Amino acid sequence: MDDLEGLVGRKLPRDEDQLNELLYQIKCEISHPALENQGVLQTTTLQDDSELHIENVDTNRPDTWSTEGIARALRGLMGIEVGLRKYSLSKKPAVEISVDKELRDVRSFIACVVARHPKINDETIRGLIHLQEKLDQSYGRKRRRSSIGFYDFDLITPPLRYGVADPDEIRFIPLEGTESLSLREILEKHPKGVEYGHIVSQHPKLPILLDSQGKVLSFPPIINSNDLGRVTSDTKNILVEITGTSEDTVMNTLTILTTSLADRGAEICPSRVHYKYGKARTVITPSLTERKFTISTRDIRKIIGLDLRPKEMISLLRRARYNGTASGVKSLVVTVPCYRLDILHPVDIIEDIAIAYGLNKMKPRWPPDLTIGGLSPVEEYSDNVRELMVGLGFQEALTFVMTNQEKLFTKMNQEPTQIVEITNPKVTTMTCLRHWLLPSLMDFLSNNTHIEYPQKLYEIGDCAIWDFTQPNRVVDVHKLGCVSAHSHANFTEIKSILEPLMINLGFEFTLKPTSHPSFLTGRVGSILIGDRDVGIIGEIHPQVLENWKLEDPVAAMELDLSQLFMIHKESAGEAPKQPTSERAN
Repeated sequence: MDDLEGLVGRKLPRDEDQLNELLYQIKCEISHPALENQGVLQTTTLQDDSELHIENVDTNRPDTWSTEGIARALRGLMGIEVGLRKYSLSKKPAVEISVDKELRDVRSFIACVVARHPKINDETIRGLIHLQEKLDQSYGRKRRRSSIGFYDFDLITPPLRYGVADPDEIRFIPLEGTESLSLREILEKHPKGVEYGHIVSQHPKLPILLDSQGKVLSFPPIINSNDLGRVTSDTKNILVEITGTSEDTVMNTLTILTTSLADRGAEICPSRVHYKYGKARTVITPSLTERKFTISTRDIRKIIGLDLRPKEMISLLRRARYNGTASGVKSLVVTVPCYRLDILHPVDIIEDIAIAYGLNKMKPRWPPDLTIGGLSPVEEYSDNVRELMVGLGFQEALTFVMTNQEKLFTKMNQEPTQIVEITNPKVTTMTCLRHWLLPSLMDFLSNNTHIEYPQKLYEIGDCAIWDFTQPNRVVDVHKLGCVSAHSHANFTEIKSILEPLMINLGFEFTLKPTSHPSFLTGRVGSILIGDRDVGIIGEIHPQVLENWKLEDPVAAMELDLSQLFMIHKESAGEAPKQPTSERAN
């Protein structure tokens, strides 16, 4: 509590309701682990003035996972320091790092900073280690995407070399250890090696960070050395190092740690990283660049539901630690702090304006319009297609829109293309959104090889397609996919399904020979209506069948229902034709 109040610059309320009112605005709340274990859920005053337990319920804001970040936000909400907090770097880089080309396929990115003379003590160091663990486990995906190391910079002789080493070539004493171990022995014997070794153990050579005298700083992402990787309250200058497989995650993690140390009074000295693989380049780290968004004042009023003037909006933005200026009378230009990694869209900023105003101050009101729900025209059209597919002898499958790149590309014998990826996926099986349906159906077949054949499946569902003309750069496309799996499945069979389907939908179509890595050469075609490509049909390639561990041939097709619906609307100004029950049968 003393540390938090020292950073805030003011005493905080001891009444829990009042303090929680402040913490709620940064999506935190007070917790009492000991009392909760005893079944006591609520108290009115803090039980121990010396210690404060805070539960952070917003996993999207790593800037508030530390005492420094919470204090920074509270200073704005309490009006002590409003507006954008500026962070500056010293002009001269404190350290140079060279990155060996052999790291490209191992653990390819690194970022460093030197914090000179931070105001730290034992409690501060425990807080930094706590923040390190939280970032490693969550934002860094258990050290796979990024991992953090702290070092006593005064014991290090720059420049640094981030390279690879034979598992038996280099030995050092791991942090908190007494025995010198090789990299292989660390993977086999050390608790951290056992826990995290799977991240790098498959490579013949392992990542290593050395100074110019060949002294080991760390074996990323496993463990620091005991000689250089120990930070105490006597440490005057701290080197922070982040390595990882995602450059964005590495740079963002360093930004969070840099701003925390800067809030402790440290002078921030950047590093210069020289990448030797691919197209050689040099990167200055950290990056403390702010971002700018232009937001319509009309959108702010509409979303929040308050008739705020531009000056009031700017004042609320400053309480939330943004800077804002009026751009004419209809929009604001908002500057977002470098540490706000969660701001992806103007609506995120509008939410912070509402929070700064006070959600509890807003008077609830009933919606002004009463509406009756119903199916959209596209969904009604899709239901008609479902009826047809059932009439043609197919069974409907329902699968997830979220999937992973292995299913979309590797198992479908395709080279990766641009798709919508999840920034912080919770599981490795769901890391992106699908852009076509056939991989989902092939996965379904792969999981049901024990079921009797023939298996005839269809699915109608959404796919996320990149479209840079859209505000969010993505458009949802409704598609139909179907597969027929049995010992005699072939192109002729699947074409005999396409023909009655298109006739019942009122289309005349042609097939144009094409090539596609997921299909057998010579037995695949594009489905055309006029000159519009609306889908693909053919026999699945044997390599794809092997990838999915399928023994029987599979014939498949996929149609863009959204495009078919639009063609119907455009044809002679008529509504989309709905098949009669007789034609469907």
